[in-house]
Amino acid sequence: MSTLASPAATASSIDAVAELLKGRTLAVLTGAGVSTDSGIPDYRGAGAPKRSPMTYQQFLAGERFRQRYWAGSHLGWRAFDDAQPNAGHRILADLEQAGITNGVVTQNVDGLHLKAGSRHVVDLHGSVDRVRCLTCNQSFARVSVAERIDAANPWLEAPDAVTINPDGDAEVANIDDFVVPECSVCGGILKPEVVFFGELVPSEKFLEASALVKRSDGLIIAGSSLAVNSGVRLLEIARRRRIPVVIINRGATRGDAKATVKLDAGTSETLEALAARLLV
Repeated sequence: MSTLASPAATASSIDAVAELLKGRTLAVLTGAGVSTDSGIPDYRGAGAPKRSPMTYQQFLAGERFRQRYWAGSHLGWRAFDDAQPNAGHRILADLEQAGITNGVVTQNVDGLHLKAGSRHVVDLHGSVDRVRCLTCNQSFARVSVAERIDAANPWLEAPDAVTINPDGDAEVANIDDFVVPECSVCGGILKPEVVFFGELVPSEKFLEASALVKRSDGLIIAGSSLAVNSGVRLLEIARRRRIPVVIINRGATRGDAKATVKLDAGTSETLEALAARLLV
């Protein structure tokens, strides 16, 4: 597969991509760069602060870690819950409705693709709007757990007073008095249904994502640096099938050398321009 690298998304380069993809059924993989226009920061984009998110092993290790996680996660979820889809999310929903794409595989946990109207969404890393008990496996709507956290921790500061991170976490200074929610069924440990660092993507999720790519004639990767191996594996499936792979991302990604075309550009405006050519 040849690589037609493009330093920026010019009109002519977008014309070339549209010509490459026209008439094909496309799969889409999205990362944090798709949600930055909705006010959700990117882990690895330009200017993103360096941080070390809590690992799954730390979360299980003790109550102090869970106090830290749940305090920050609660405030971050409030901000995520208020976030609205941007033009990129809406365009992808339009492309699916038109039958040009067969769905979206997303590395994001913000739920914005569903809010925008996409119907077939594979949330590869889970979603912050659901919570599960690690003991009895009971699932809860996040809003019900949030109400319990608010009641037990009325002193917790408002979301606009904290820094929100891409995974729905937030920086909270004082956690000593934070009351961690427990499972209302068995008293077990509750965890949002998101994939932590150090935790594996559920096999059924990856199988669903890979099946979507295998049913497509082309792959668009938008707003992902492909730093996570699951995204690279999906790119490899497309590459082995010899279908076009188009990467839209500001800055380098791990898949640039394997892409058919790389557009170094913002996702919202590039997806809008590309859709204008594909929806005719």
